[in-house]
Amino acid sequence: MRFQTPLVPATLIRRYKRFLADVRLADGQVAVAHCPNPGSMMGLKDEGLKVWLEPNDDPKKKLKYGWRLVEFPDGAFVCVDTGVPNRAVRAALEEKALPELAAYDAVRPEVKYGENSRIDFLLQGNGLPDAYVEVKSVTLMRQAGLAEFPDAVTARGAKHLAELARMVQAGHRAVMLYLVQRTDCDRFTLAGDIDPAYAKAYVAARTAGVEVICYGTQISPEGVWVADPVPVIEG
Repeated sequence: MRFQTPLVPATLIRRYKRFLADVRLADGQVAVAHCPNPGSMMGLKDEGLKVWLEPNDDPKKKLKYGWRLVEFPDGAFVCVDTGVPNRAVRAALEEKALPELAAYDAVRPEVKYGENSRIDFLLQGNGLPDAYVEVKSVTLMRQAGLAEFPDAVTARGAKHLAELARMVQAGHRAVMLYLVQRTDCDRFTLAGDIDPAYAKAYVAARTAGVEVICYGTQISPEGVWVADPVPVIEG
């Protein structure tokens, strides 16, 4: 998934009101950028971090920049945009690049299901059970190399797990896909201390037969692509 507009570097001043960030551009100008991430962004919002912004000239948009990446001094990238995973995963699904889901021919995004919800992707294929795929963006790292989800309490995330479990009970296939949007992690686990209710819903979903897969990403100022599988540490 390539960014539509070439990104420009900046320095983070502060993130505030969840969806806003003050940044200093390369020419010294201070601008306000849209922050497309409602989570806590733990470890990703410190003053002085190098960030990458996507400019836009859309007159309908109040802010002329969208915050897309954090780049750490060691060269590691993190994509903070929670809208990117679905775009990257859709491309991977359509290219049949995910072996667990490569047998499906039809990829339908944002299909209504459950209780007033939309599944990220409904996959369909001749002779196969429908596969309901939910995608979550993973950006938290508190221990070197270990990605964690969630980074804040997410009642919505727990609801999604319960609805996936109900799809399995109805005879379908249900998949929880975690996409690690940082280049410095090689394994994944739940942050049960941050949201015990989500961890409980995860165990219930797994017991019900919901599949869990996790993939890493290749990230650069050019774009974000689904990369190799990431081991899931459970228990």
